[in-house]
Amino acid sequence: MPSSIIATACAVLAFAILTTHAARAESIIDVYAKITTPGVRVDSTGDVNQIDGLALHGFDPVAYFTQNKAVKGEPVLTASYQGVTYQFASKEDQAAFQANPAKYAPQYGGFCALAASVGIKADIDPHAFAINDGKLYVNYSNKALQAYQGDVKGNTEKADHNWPDVAKQTKIIR
Repeated sequence: MPSSIIATACAVLAFAILTTHAARAESIIDVYAKITTPGVRVDSTGDVNQIDGLALHGFDPVAYFTQNKAVKGEPVLTASYQGVTYQFASKEDQAAFQANPAKYAPQYGGFCALAASVGIKADIDPHAFAINDGKLYVNYSNKALQAYQGDVKGNTEKADHNWPDVAKQTKIIR
């Protein structure tokens, strides 16, 4: 078995253990299957999480800061940043983003912060977020969010270290 497959399997298992109860072995198998099943695991992507060119699954990045919740954006209120489109719930949020997009854009290109901390790339649940030190971190699930928040400093250091390599990956857990 090639070493890259073994490394990927180990990272997936670590991610699964952090985001699921250890007693639920089927969850680990399900997560592993998602990235090892042809046609499911491979997405051609850059370093920003997007679906059909839309970041954050269409949720308003500014609302995370101003309302402390995930708010769906409107298709008519958009702005582009780093080659993807963000949607906004209000013209005020759109203007705030346009004035300072780096302030509101999610860390790790909008991919799961916990996954980045263990060296893999995973999609997000837009409702699983935290604002830490004025930055937006989104995660795969509420369990991933809880695990990330359990050691914000350590997980952020690991994710920051891993991100240059993770950003290059084309396999995404969705």
